[in-house]
Amino acid sequence: MRIGELGRRTGVNAHQLRYYEAQGLLEAERGTNGYREYDENAVLRVKQIRHLLGAGLSSEDIAYLLPCALGEAPELLGCPELLTAMRSRLQRLDDQMDRLAQSRDALARYIDAAARTGEQDYPPSGDACRESVPA
Repeated sequence: MRIGELGRRTGVNAHQLRYYEAQGLLEAERGTNGYREYDENAVLRVKQIRHLLGAGLSSEDIAYLLPCALGEAPELLGCPELLTAMRSRLQRLDDQMDRLAQSRDALARYIDAAARTGEQDYPPSGDACRESVPA
């Protein structure tokens, strides 16, 4: 099947499918006309890629995991190397979430402080603050 049909069957646009191919996640043969030709397994492969991307995995992680993937969801065979890679990715996500929570808390404190001083009409006219803050 050509890239357009694969896109229709998976809901993934051609640009993304070409990206998956460039990342080594998807393979296509070239017809005599130069067009990409995908086999029937490409539909399952694209669905697996989409699910794994939805789990926050990078294309590099997915390239490593795909040989262990079974089914559309996919189910992953739990070899030790695979588990190590997924646990590492989970730790990176936890670290990012911690940093985001810290940033959110800091921003909330700034908002609270600004609201308190705003109620006291500081700066006195408020014009200096309004002129420097983007709308």
